[in-house]
This record gives sequence, structure tokens and C-alpha cells, in this order.
Amino acid sequence: MTYHHLSVLIHRQAEKYGDKVALKYRDYETSQWIPITWNKFSRTVRQAANALVALGAEEQRNIGIFSQNKPECLFTDFAAFANRLVTIPLYATSSSAQAQYIINDAQIRFLFVGEQFQYDAAFSAFGFCHSLEKLIIFDRSVVRDPRDKTSIYYDEFLALGEGLPHNAVVEERTARASDSDLANILYTSGTTGEPKGVMLHHFNYREAIRIHDIRLTAMTDKDVSMNFLPLTHVFEKAWTYFCLHRGVQVCVNLRPADIQTTIKEIRPTLMCSVPRFWEKVYAGVQEKIAQESGLRKAMMLDALKVGKMHNIDYLRAGKTPPLMLHLKYKFYEKTIYALLKKTIGIENGNFFPTAGAAVSDEICEFVHSVGINMVVGYGLTESTATVSCFLDKGYEIGSVGTVMPDLEVKIGENNEILLRGKTITTGYYKKPEATAAAIDKDGWFHTGDAGYLKGNHLYLTERIKDLFKTSNGKYISPQALETKLSIDRYIDQIAVIADQRKFVSALIVPVYGLVKNYAKEKGLEYKDMADLLQHPKVQALFRARIDTLQQQFAHYEQVKRFTLLSEPFSMERGELTNTLKLKRSVVAKNYKELIDKMYEE
Repeated sequence: MTYHHLSVLIHRQAEKYGDKVALKYRDYETSQWIPITWNKFSRTVRQAANALVALGAEEQRNIGIFSQNKPECLFTDFAAFANRLVTIPLYATSSSAQAQYIINDAQIRFLFVGEQFQYDAAFSAFGFCHSLEKLIIFDRSVVRDPRDKTSIYYDEFLALGEGLPHNAVVEERTARASDSDLANILYTSGTTGEPKGVMLHHFNYREAIRIHDIRLTAMTDKDVSMNFLPLTHVFEKAWTYFCLHRGVQVCVNLRPADIQTTIKEIRPTLMCSVPRFWEKVYAGVQEKIAQESGLRKAMMLDALKVGKMHNIDYLRAGKTPPLMLHLKYKFYEKTIYALLKKTIGIENGNFFPTAGAAVSDEICEFVHSVGINMVVGYGLTESTATVSCFLDKGYEIGSVGTVMPDLEVKIGENNEILLRGKTITTGYYKKPEATAAAIDKDGWFHTGDAGYLKGNHLYLTERIKDLFKTSNGKYISPQALETKLSIDRYIDQIAVIADQRKFVSALIVPVYGLVKNYAKEKGLEYKDMADLLQHPKVQALFRARIDTLQQQFAHYEQVKRFTLLSEPFSMERGELTNTLKLKRSVVAKNYKELIDKMYEE
């Protein structure tokens, strides 16, 4: 595959594909998907690149993009690369204070904002950001603050580049663009401390694309990818660049909550997702099986059994399934599996990369049994995403796949996973101490994740920094327990508590709808959700479900007491990061009284 530097990628693809559709986005007024051809993509990028020169953007300086996923994010990215600028994405859910920290840390002059929420957060931070000169607003329906005298809308910004008045400057800058240029600074919304800006250079992306070309051979320019995770996240960002490099059509999903609708409208062949997406699919199927009876129930259970034998016991191991098993599988493929995939919207599925958290063995087995090719992987912002991922055959359930080509992985002290290679960051922006702590003198990056290698298969055991030590001196891994328990259809969110405590407890956010259904079935009376969650029958239901799921854990690792919460953990209260990971210290502080109560004698 020919690799084109990201500064020229879109133009080279336009020469190859012309009026073929490159991107699609949803018009919410008409509920229609609007196509953007490669030619139009290329023209818009050129115009935006000229507009950046008109604004006074200088080479190797930082610009920010603070938006939900929109085609404008990509126009701006590639226009910036043409000018040798560095783009810094901010999570669309960031607060004003978070935005202010990043703008000041990176000395951002121009910030592109998406919708009203991002505009409001950015504008209220404006006075505290001395480097910030201008907001450029993607969404025309955003209402500007009456005091705002500097912001412009994206169409006004593009008008500055109409007729390409500064093309000579852009061309000259693009000619100087090199692999050693900085491409992005990605701020990780760490679960502790202030965010760190991970520097990713163009050589990091070149290498990431090269090793994915070797690994992901099933992908072609006939594929359609649903861009669902935030483009701020390295997983989706690097994946989208890779899709564009392979000529794949990218459909941009604006609002994460809309995925159930948009996936059925697009019916993609590819989509990056997090395990939570598949956990919900699994819970839905379990729910359906629980409601069925007689022959239909027996068939559904048999379909899962047959799928497991066919796909996992035989195909995965590189063996040919017996004829009768194969015929049964084919029957279910046309009936039960087909219906399931169509219901989700993935009946055209090719493969589905999944990472960002641990995937439980049950979920992994289930998804593969019904013939969905979920490519489980592991990666970090600091490694330009993928460190390892499943192969089509020979993947090991419980592992995070096989190490990517030409990436060095070794296991260090405390079983820590160490990485070395061309996809690894050179360090954290303006943070020499943090960089020195993460990358040792031999160039090994310390991930903070513990694991082991079995051949070329990588297994994760726990996040070293997240290990809890009980007051009895026993170490427990909260993620392992949380991953196991969160597959239960009644559990939406869970925070395991154990650090410096004498036993393990948990705060649980239930799936409220299912608890209400249960109350209706059992004829339970209650005033409100808080009252219902205290009901002895509801408490007993959760106790039984937790005990069933935690059997394989050692006695000291099991949840002894739990509290059901009547409202979910939230980003507003700082309990979740932008990538929806738990901030354990904030949860411990916010729920101190409830937690202490679980430890009363």
C-alpha cells in the first residue's frame, strides 16, 4: 500500500477516487445522510488550509478542536497538516475549566468549537486564556454571546480561503512537511491528577498505518465505517486516518447516544467500539431468552451452543467443523444469527475493533459464537492506539490478541507491560519529569498495566496503579471484578471499593427500567426509585446475581456489601472521565458517607 503523508492524503485519494463518496453525515432536520465525495473533501481541505493562513496560523503551532464528531473536525485536521500545524482535540463533554487548562497549557490561538455547549464552555474560559484569539464555530445555529466580538462561523472562516488566495504559502509549507513534524497533542483525561498531553508525530501515524496494513488484510475500499467513538480518542482518531488511507467510506455519528438509530440507517461493515456496546447487546439477548419459553427458547440456547462449537472450538483453532455441525450452523446463520445482526444493524459486518476496557470472556465468546467478528485489542494514547489485537484465526479468548508487527513488548518488574517501537510517543508535552518517569533510558515505555505473554499472545491482569490493598494486606484488582459484574443485565455502572478497607464493597448503578419491571412482576409497592432500591426483595435479587458472577474470585476478592444508587455516576460531578472511566478518588469523596456506612459493624 502506498503511504501518503497526512498533509496530502486527502488530495491523493481524491485523484484516485474522484466523485466516490468519502464521508457521510446526518442532517438532523431531514433525517437524511448527506454524502461528501473525495473531490469535495479535497476542495474543502484546500480552502480551509488557505483560510488558516489568512487567520495568521503559523507552522508547528497548536490549534484546538472542541467538538462532537463532525466532518468539519476532519476538514480542519487535514487543513492543519497541510500547513504543518498541530491539532489538539478536546473532548466534546469537557467543562470550561478543563478546556481552559488545555488552551493555556498548549497556548492555543485558534479554537474550533462544535455546538452550543462547546461554544459556551469555550467562551466562558476566553478571558482566562491569554493566548486565545478566536473561536471558529462549526454549527451555524449556535447563538453567540452578545459580548463576543471576535468569533466567526465556519462558513465565514472557509470564505477567507475562497479562490485559494494563499495557496502558494500552503504548497510551500506542505512541501516542507515531514514525518518528524508533530501531528497531534492528545490530552489524556487521567483518572488521577491533571491531564497530560501525549505528543504524536507524523512518524507515529505512518508506522501505525503500516503495521495495520499488514495485520488487517480483510479491509477494502468497499467497506463502510461508522465513526461512533469520539475523534478525540486515539482509538477512533487513528482508525479514521487508517480508514481514509484505505479508501473506506466514513459515516460520522454526531451524538454518541444516537448510535442505536444511526447504525440501523447506515448498516456499516466496520465500527470501532468499546466493550460496553457489546455488553448491552449481550444483555439484550439474555433478556430475550429469559422472556421466551418452550421451543423458541430451546432453539435460541441451541444456536448459542452450536455457534460456540463451530466458531470457537473448531474455526478459531484452525480445524474443520464436522458436516452436521456445519449444516446446523448454516441454518442458524440464516435465521437466529441473521435476525440478531439485523436487529443491531450490523448484518453487513466485516469486523468490529473493540478496545478501551477489558472484554469479559462471556461477552467475547458470545459475540464470536453468533458470527460477529469482534477484533479485541489493547492500546494506549502513548502507543498510537493498537499494541495487540485478535487475528482472524488462532485468537485466544481472555487475551487482548497478538502483538502488532515490529512492536517490541516485554514484561518488566511487577509484571508491567513495557513497549518500544515507532508507534510509541516521544513523551508528554512540556512535562519532562512525567516523560522521564514513563520512558526509561533504554527507550522502553512503562504502561502501568500488568500482564504476561504466552507466545505472541498478550494477556492483561490489572492496572498496576489501580491495585487496591485491603487493610488485611491482600491485593485486589477492582477492574477484574467490575468487568465480571458489569455483564449482568441489571447492572449499568459499578465501582468496587476496597483500598485500605477490611473487605470489598461496591457502589452499583442498576438498570432502572429492569428493576421497575421486576417490581411490577413481584407486585412491590414503593414511593420512588430510592425507596424501591432499598426493598429487601430487590436487595436479595442483586445479592444472588452478584454471588453467581463472583464465584471464581478468591473469598477475600468478593463483594461482601453493596449499595444501590438511585442516580448514575456523572461527568458533571467529576466522577467519570471524558472516556467514561471511573475517577475512583472522586467517587470515594462524593460517596464517603454511603461507603463508610457499608463498613459499620
